[in-house]
Amino acid sequence: MNLTFEKIIQLLGENTQNSLPLFSPELCIVGTIVALLLVRLFNADRHFPGSIVAIIGTVFALGLAALQFRDFRVSGETGGTAMFTGLLLYDPFTVYFRIFLLLFLLFVEWLTVVTGIPDAEDAPDFYVLLLGSTLGMLLMASANHLLIVFLAIEMTSVPSYAMVGFLKGRRASSEAALKYVVYGAGAAGIMLYGISLIAGLLGTAQLTVDPGSHLPSITQALVEFGKLSGPAHAAEMRTLVVGILMVLVGVAFKLSLFPFHFWCPDAFEGAAAEVGGYLSVASKGAAFALLVRFCLALVGATRSGGAPLSELFMNIGVALGVVAAVTATFGNLAAYTQSNIKRLLAYSTIAHAGYMLMAVAAMMVILNAPTAGAVTLAARTASAETCIQGLLYYLAVYFFMNLGAFAIVALVRNQTYSEQIADYAGLARQAPVLAVCMLICLVSLVGIPPFGGFFGKLAVFYSVVESANLNPVMWGVFVVGVLNTVLSLFYYLRIVKYMFFSPLPEGARSVDVPVLSDAGWYVLFVSLPVFGLGIFVNWLSLLTHDVAGWLLYLPRG
Repeated sequence: MNLTFEKIIQLLGENTQNSLPLFSPELCIVGTIVALLLVRLFNADRHFPGSIVAIIGTVFALGLAALQFRDFRVSGETGGTAMFTGLLLYDPFTVYFRIFLLLFLLFVEWLTVVTGIPDAEDAPDFYVLLLGSTLGMLLMASANHLLIVFLAIEMTSVPSYAMVGFLKGRRASSEAALKYVVYGAGAAGIMLYGISLIAGLLGTAQLTVDPGSHLPSITQALVEFGKLSGPAHAAEMRTLVVGILMVLVGVAFKLSLFPFHFWCPDAFEGAAAEVGGYLSVASKGAAFALLVRFCLALVGATRSGGAPLSELFMNIGVALGVVAAVTATFGNLAAYTQSNIKRLLAYSTIAHAGYMLMAVAAMMVILNAPTAGAVTLAARTASAETCIQGLLYYLAVYFFMNLGAFAIVALVRNQTYSEQIADYAGLARQAPVLAVCMLICLVSLVGIPPFGGFFGKLAVFYSVVESANLNPVMWGVFVVGVLNTVLSLFYYLRIVKYMFFSPLPEGARSVDVPVLSDAGWYVLFVSLPVFGLGIFVNWLSLLTHDVAGWLLYLPRG
């Protein structure tokens, strides 16, 4: 169809006008960033503290996202709407992660107010970086084009580099930021080259052209690509595989998966605990949202076994499962030898990324394994929905239990000026609220009932068992995952031993955090949901079931 220049401009204007209301939470974050910059420019932070401006903007953005989610639940829509000529996608999955990321941002901002990092002078700059990184994560969750995928990851990463090195005058902080930048630049270059290979071979970089068709354009191109044959096609196939793996490398860097994890322990140790807590949860949530969208764009949301390239994508799923098992094993084993609690939690973060990746691997195997017996398309898609549901449940619990652990590390640091595990000796006698809340978070991280972490791991392992019935390699992934859960118990219990059973060393700085203090209220608000999500399982389970069903275009039950 031939379009005049005036018609193109008119269509772009109409599309932008229709997209802006759907993009309102992100626009609210952009407005908050501008407000923070103006506060800094006019030295108005004495009258308008950066923390207050950031919190107000985040609350408004979170409210807009909550209204959008309510509209989806009321209307019962299962599809989505393309924004900005298809570069972004507006659907319940996008809105769910908007709420997840903005609520987490609000908790992190609250934590910085309680702990006093950053100081008043640097607060506007810090919150600009924090909100800017979150904006990139919001784009990761709604990305509908490979170019937006790259831009969103870079928008997330670049402010993160600065936040890791934000503690001025600390050599460890500057060194950690430099390592983070170097690894990030390498991963970005690899990912961009992979995107160019995929777009060049398939002739498209769009994940979904028309949400109503339920067929991502990359999937359509891959179906046609899989029908080709001949020596030239074999070379193109190898190139396609290389391109997909390169894109996965960029995502693996954000998830700190083995062997792309090297930046994580150093960055967490050198950065403030507040920044470490932010990176450990927010970047994982956004990266998994992006990974799920990318994988579904490859295999299609309603593909069944036997379609072209199904064997290739099933092998990629198995490979992801092996990477997940190795990542969990490495993270747990490396955590044993750590004396710095932030470094231990960094390796714990790596291990949990491995657990969550198992759900994505299971989804890939289920959607692409050869059809056998009575395995229908509906049953296969329902099993894939269980995988996504398990991932979303795990992320929701991980939100609270990991942030709670990092928050307590920050509060203890403020009073002992130390982040060594040995300095937690006698904490239960000095600040019982911190010790009990840390116990809740650590026990949930292990996966012991009745805490939320148990049900998160149970949901993920159930999805792995579902995939193991289709590919026996996944049984090995399941066994490794269960064994790692048992192994992780020992290094978490080492912290518990210091807190509850070791005496306070002579001359050690004491920790005084009353229950009714600001810090006491904060740790209670963060830690108690970990217990609540283990008791009231049905509510979160039904919510994640709906979101997973929406993503796969299933009717809600």
